[in-house]
Amino acid sequence: MAIDLPLVWAGIIAFAVLAYVIVDGFDLGVGILFPWLKTERDRDVAMSSIAPVWDGNETWLVLGGGALFAAFPLAYAVVLPALYAPLIAMLLGLVFRGVAFEFRWRTERGKFLWDWAFAGGSTLVALCQGIALGAFVQGIRVSGRAYGGGWYDWLTPFSLMTGVALVTGYALLGATWLVMKTTGDLPQQARRFATVSGAGTVALIGIVSLWTPFLNPVFMARWFAFPAILYTLPVPLAVAGTTLLLFKGLRAGRDAQPFIAALGLFVLSYVGLGISLYPEIVPPSITIWQAAAPDKSLGFLLVGALILVPIIIGYMAHAYWVFRGKVDATTGYHE
Repeated sequence: MAIDLPLVWAGIIAFAVLAYVIVDGFDLGVGILFPWLKTERDRDVAMSSIAPVWDGNETWLVLGGGALFAAFPLAYAVVLPALYAPLIAMLLGLVFRGVAFEFRWRTERGKFLWDWAFAGGSTLVALCQGIALGAFVQGIRVSGRAYGGGWYDWLTPFSLMTGVALVTGYALLGATWLVMKTTGDLPQQARRFATVSGAGTVALIGIVSLWTPFLNPVFMARWFAFPAILYTLPVPLAVAGTTLLLFKGLRAGRDAQPFIAALGLFVLSYVGLGISLYPEIVPPSITIWQAAAPDKSLGFLLVGALILVPIIIGYMAHAYWVFRGKVDATTGYHE
């Protein structure tokens, strides 16, 4: 039986994107919450909690982008021009955030400037990712084999809504991460942040989920036509159950449960996105198979992926294991 290489590569890219959202989401969330933390000590501890892993987390972003370019060159050629503005702004935010991360430990007088650069860069990255996602989901105009839209097609009420939703969701991941990883007064602050951002995230998931089917009749049919609804109904039910686990964990004072539940909300939202989009890789008109590179190229690339992806997973698993446990002001990464 022949392997469907385009589908395999679509799965690899989907996994890389989900891995990026999960692992980089919480450290972006810590940055989003940064200005709201009470003391400089709290900000130092928060940053120390993500210091060992933040740069490694972004490996998945590079892998996903590189794999899209290599495995689906048509999709890359159409999507990038459509989303140049938010993606360039995202990259600038990553630069500001990365520089601020290191420089704030090397100065006292200008530390507050780097704090704001870190917070502003993190928020900009999250907002631009959400806007790019919304613009992608609502559809990209294609003319022949190229982008056929205008400079500002990405800027719509829906894309702005998804931008706000992702900022709120990342704030939830950051807050629950701090609940799990820190001690003293900081986890109590983080629980309050998680309660507010959790309620906002669930509300925005509902709004975006109800809005999305009206963007495209195909989306509507995939979610609500019979018998498709029998297969899609478990997703919102699982979201409701995961939301219950999130708030029960916060009220009960548990450390890990809120973070795991927040990750669950992101995974379920990603599954819902896949239900809406599959099999298009550039909605609404280009499928996975239409955009794929030749099978010989995909097969050659797959050999490298089968070596590289397990190495990345192993490295990250080792890093998280080595730096497991709680972080406080005396055990920071930069100490």
